[in-house]
Amino acid sequence: MTRTLLSFGHGYSARALSALLHAEGGWRVIGTTRNAGKAQTLREEGAEPLIWPGADMRPALEAATHLLISAGPSEGGDPVLAALGADIARIAPRLKWCGYLSTTGVYGDHQGGWVDETTPLRPSTRRGHLRKQAEAAWQAIPGLPLHIFRLAGIYGPGRGPFAKVRAGTARRIIKPGQVFSRTHVQDIAQVLVASIRQPDPGAVYNVCDDDPAPPQDVIGFAAELLGLPLPEAIPFDEAQMTPMARSFYAESKRVANDRIKRDLGVTLRYPSYRDGLRAMAETS
Repeated sequence: MTRTLLSFGHGYSARALSALLHAEGGWRVIGTTRNAGKAQTLREEGAEPLIWPGADMRPALEAATHLLISAGPSEGGDPVLAALGADIARIAPRLKWCGYLSTTGVYGDHQGGWVDETTPLRPSTRRGHLRKQAEAAWQAIPGLPLHIFRLAGIYGPGRGPFAKVRAGTARRIIKPGQVFSRTHVQDIAQVLVASIRQPDPGAVYNVCDDDPAPPQDVIGFAAELLGLPLPEAIPFDEAQMTPMARSFYAESKRVANDRIKRDLGVTLRYPSYRDGLRAMAETS
């Protein structure tokens, strides 16, 4: 029997999951995108693209056995629920699995301290508040086999520090005590597959590696791998950054990932940013 994943906001992480499902066999993947130009790329990767908003989603919803939501919320709430909430509530009891990709930003600032899935949600950024609200909205749907995945900073092929280091535009922004957790896109994908194989409706998982680290260390290691000079160090207070970039420095925390290992049996492919960057350097 073919299983059908309907993926809303079929982007970087969802495409990595799709590749694993197609390799497993027996899967149909329907992915939405706002960009008509990306539809052909998704089709070449084996997904059935739908331009949404715009397309009639009812046939895809009727076919879906599994649901993945990567689309980000806005001030108007979760875009999928805003448009299709009643339809999703109707099919919720027959779905096998539903995954919502959230962010570790919902925990807020812990001044470098550790957080896990039981930590109270006290986001300090607008993005974090919107994600907290979206999580609650999905949790409120009766009978939905929901699993929430709180992702740390995502990197992987095509997304990482190498391009800026090569271009000479990378900077090491120094903010004492600042640490981030990260996750390689392939580890996100394998966590999602593990959850699909052993559903636990209501579960929440942090998805990150074992090595939270200062951002300047990651940039420095990337330069070392490329054999390029160490990028300039700039104190945070003197750095010129976009509001979005600066907001990432508003929170500092270390994210624990014990649950994905204990409950899902996941062994990380890239337990440290060093492992992930080495693999990317070898293939770039």
